[in-house]
Amino acid sequence: MIVIKSDREIEIMKEAGKIAAEAHKLVSEMIEVGITTKELDEEVEKFIRSKNAVPTFKGYQGFPASICASINEEVVHGIPDNRKLLDGDIISVDIGVTYKGYVGDTAKTYPVGKISDNAKRLIEVTRKSFYEGIKFAKEGYRLSDISHAIQKCVEEEGFSVVRDFVGHGVGRDMHEDPQIPNFGESNKGPRLKKGMTFAIEPMVNEGKYHVLMLENNWTVITRDKKLSAHYEHSIAITDGEPYILTSL
Repeated sequence: MIVIKSDREIEIMKEAGKIAAEAHKLVSEMIEVGITTKELDEEVEKFIRSKNAVPTFKGYQGFPASICASINEEVVHGIPDNRKLLDGDIISVDIGVTYKGYVGDTAKTYPVGKISDNAKRLIEVTRKSFYEGIKFAKEGYRLSDISHAIQKCVEEEGFSVVRDFVGHGVGRDMHEDPQIPNFGESNKGPRLKKGMTFAIEPMVNEGKYHVLMLENNWTVITRDKKLSAHYEHSIAITDGEPYILTSL
């Protein structure tokens, strides 16, 4: 069942989303050659807690950290550790913030130092596909209209959309109904209504869409070891344009 949020609930989600967006700003300022993903994780956790909020991911189904930090061929759910970022890497950072009982969930992929032209294009197309998708995040459209627009944008650029992991509803829980694939036919699924809140998150691979889970049972990588990028915002359906909850 898709939970419809009240105006008051959406106001709280905006506050949670703002903290998550500010955490990303902190990450963007910290990322440089030589920093470790553990350092990023520690500073983000400290920042989130300073705002009287909680890092949603920490302890979620046993996840050991406050951010997901996925480097190069890692698609999602990379666990922060003492690995140092290298010149030419790309890193996807996923941040969840729980504030007053509501979640803001957002991810971005960052360049480290000087990256290849194709890596730049991958990051940009992933971001662009999100905005192509939310053109259809309006009352009257169907859920799969978002999915179809994301897939179309990505595949027209010669990249592929991850099939095994999807976007989702968001609110009191990080993962609410419905699941929102980043691929599929248009004009399927429920009609969108004001008060629905979703985390829309294209995960885009440089090569083929197939992925593998590492032995830690968290980190997902591309099977062909090519690059992957991730872009996510939590949004609310309104009576007009969609509202991005996780932006400054």
